[in-house]
Amino acid sequence: MADARFFGDGLTYIDPSELKGKLIAIEGTDGVGRSTHIELLQEWLEIQGYGVITTGWTRSNLMSKSIEMAKAGNIVDRWSLSLLYATDFADRLEHQIIPALRSGFVVLADRYIYTAFARDFVRSADRTWIRDVFGFAPIPDLVCYLRIDVETLALRVIETTGMNYWESGMDLRLGADLYDSFKKYQSLLIEEFDKMATEFHFDIVDARKSPEEIQDELKGYILPVLQNRKSAIGIGAGGS
Repeated sequence: MADARFFGDGLTYIDPSELKGKLIAIEGTDGVGRSTHIELLQEWLEIQGYGVITTGWTRSNLMSKSIEMAKAGNIVDRWSLSLLYATDFADRLEHQIIPALRSGFVVLADRYIYTAFARDFVRSADRTWIRDVFGFAPIPDLVCYLRIDVETLALRVIETTGMNYWESGMDLRLGADLYDSFKKYQSLLIEEFDKMATEFHFDIVDARKSPEEIQDELKGYILPVLQNRKSAIGIGAGGS
């Protein structure tokens, strides 16, 4: 039977009661501004006195270079790509996320398993397989979804990082050029994120707002989660 703290069957060697920290995921499609807001939130939380670590897609010591090399040739297949990302997540979970949660840290995740769900579904139209793959993942204490429309997103990406092969879904042959493919691929991702927002009860933040307004909204969602943590610690310390 699946543990309520994990997405699927979980990890048999982990006692969820040992995970004293909070896992907060910032989700959203490519170029929506997650990394910028993660940095601002980390600074804010540390000023409040919280221990904080950040983690994100393809940042594991084990897999980051392998994923970069696999994607460089633009020929990796959907199954391999999904499993590379799952391995990256598993390594970060084992060596970053679980130890930090055990130590009572706040873990800010720049993307979480829902990104893998969206990407894999868009490429395969099969939700079951990828969700089974990530059955060992802990359920976050909070998921904030930075939502944006594809027209605004396209303009923002053009003005900042530019469009690349994978963020444009060029492997799917959705359009005649990078721009056309980007809009079609990102539209499909946004549609899937919108469905998951309902299914998994994401807190939705309008990513078209100013950075200051977005930060205020994110803090408004995060504070109650952290206050619950403080209350739990206080009850544990004061109980007889």
